[in-house]
Amino acid sequence: MTQPPQPPNQPPQGGFGAPQDPPPQGFGKAPEPGYGYPQAPQPPQTPPPAAPPAAPQSPPPPPQGQPDYGYPQAPQAPGTPPPAAPGTPPPAYAQPTQAGFPAMGQPPQQPGYGYPGYPGQPGQQQGYGYPQPPTMPMQPQPGGGKKPNKQMTIIVAAVAAIALIVGGGVFYASTKDGDKNNSAKGDDGKGGKDKGGDKNDPPAGGGPAKEKIPANTTAKVGFQVPAPEVPKDDIWSVAGSWLTDDTYVKSGYVGKAKDHALIGYDPANGKERWTIPLSGETCAVSKEVTDEGIAAVVYKDAKSTKANKYPDCSEASAVDLKSGKKLWTQNVEVSGSKVEFEEIAISGDTIAAGAGTGGTGAAWDMSGKLRWKPQLGDKCKDAGYAGGDQLVAVRKCGDYDSPKLKIQLLDPKSGKEQWSYPLSPGVDNAKIISTNPVVFGQDTGDITASGATDVFSLSNAGKLRARIKLEDGKYSHDCEVNKWASCSAIVVGNDKLYVPTRQHDAGGSDYGFTNEIIAFSLATGKTTGDRADAGDDGEMFPMRMDGGNVLAYKNGGYNKGAKVVSLDGKSMKETTLLQTPATESVSSAISGMVPKSNELLYTNGNLFMGKKLISKPYSKDDKEYIALGFTTG
Repeated sequence: MTQPPQPPNQPPQGGFGAPQDPPPQGFGKAPEPGYGYPQAPQPPQTPPPAAPPAAPQSPPPPPQGQPDYGYPQAPQAPGTPPPAAPGTPPPAYAQPTQAGFPAMGQPPQQPGYGYPGYPGQPGQQQGYGYPQPPTMPMQPQPGGGKKPNKQMTIIVAAVAAIALIVGGGVFYASTKDGDKNNSAKGDDGKGGKDKGGDKNDPPAGGGPAKEKIPANTTAKVGFQVPAPEVPKDDIWSVAGSWLTDDTYVKSGYVGKAKDHALIGYDPANGKERWTIPLSGETCAVSKEVTDEGIAAVVYKDAKSTKANKYPDCSEASAVDLKSGKKLWTQNVEVSGSKVEFEEIAISGDTIAAGAGTGGTGAAWDMSGKLRWKPQLGDKCKDAGYAGGDQLVAVRKCGDYDSPKLKIQLLDPKSGKEQWSYPLSPGVDNAKIISTNPVVFGQDTGDITASGATDVFSLSNAGKLRARIKLEDGKYSHDCEVNKWASCSAIVVGNDKLYVPTRQHDAGGSDYGFTNEIIAFSLATGKTTGDRADAGDDGEMFPMRMDGGNVLAYKNGGYNKGAKVVSLDGKSMKETTLLQTPATESVSSAISGMVPKSNELLYTNGNLFMGKKLISKPYSKDDKEYIALGFTTG
């Protein structure tokens, strides 16, 4: 049986320990297929035949004088589907402090880190890092995706969308010259053109970097947190982590009863500093930490039992990460039933919890006093919030089957709308990538692997600045399904969008695989020429901004160790901040954590990887960890 974390003043037992002396069993064998681990790639699907064009109709006027974005683009000739991407880390939100924030992603769908990816098909290795013409939607896999009849509806809508987009004032070319048209300028509401926002839009440059180069960038294993024994077929949530200047905080389990708690660890050695008891599993945590060290968490109102297998995600608490104390706990009832929350965010002195696709949100001040809550009979709902410098909401109106979404900037004290940007009718998803400036994404068309095939930047007045096309299969960011502020490996800074390409053939004699991080302008929607290469047999993705620099995670391939690097915001020159031990046991453990689809935090020479879900290992030789810590100190 795997042992729980050791008490203070005792060295951790089990696991790999220090890099120079791994235990006999190391990290166990490489992960096998199953939940939370890489799955075998699916065979290509035959795309359905295109439906005949619908009869010409008069296009509706675009909402509030802005282009009618959000419709699927015209389908192209069917092609071989691209290989699926490797497995997740934190979206780049402007935060009250840069104390660190968790990666909110999905379980991995692709080969784990430390192993090469799958090669692309002939003709797919060109054009990485540049917008490509959209392809025809693929048929959904059995048991997943959208229903076949809805799939056909999407294809018909794609054919008719050209007229609607032209009617909105913008046409996106899909020819070889399409990049020339890969920007969009909205209407100012008075018949004139929006020139990309007002004079108060944020300028390029994000200030000085805070992360310094350690004296020794070679990291050692600080500690590991073994997972408790999980019953067969069970999946337990350990979602949520924060990294402050002196404490690593992780959701986990304590005692023989396996009670739920937030646990604060010394980053250098893993000694427990404090625990905050919780009534049930964590459901979500805030990405933001205030200057005073306050964070927020949503968790279940009870432990899971046979009689109550799925308790409600109804409890919201503010916690002090410096003292290890819970400040308050609140929940909200509507018609006698508790509201369940799926995400939680902090902006200013407001903590706002979003209720996801089926509910509406609530908010409290830092003392726990309610600022707003769902009202019975509301026709529109705040489905989700993103925090940081500004509080941005995804507002959902209309019926479940035909929702109308808006991106709204809110006054954090009152919840009142400051401005609203409507999405096109029929668009049922929106992903807030940044709140300052406001940048959001959406899947335009069928369900995709990335969660955001189109990204839109807005001005400070809520007007459209540019549209960035991220064709599914070419890029390797990730956004969770049915959540609104959960994208990872895609970062906003310097008035640019930084996104990784999919791994592809690196060329040369070694036949390795590589990828790049490239940048798009938030003002024009075009690529800027900024580019960082992962090198042969490697992969890299952005974690967050550090002033004007980009912090990126770089996997150098099996047995080569992983790195945290800083990319200069002007030259994209790479500087190593931390490198993990290049041992088989460490590489195997990192691969099992799948950094891109779980939690990845770096601050002051400390790197921490955390799981969001744990389950029973697939063999007795395997080891399951809640967290791994590396330190250069």
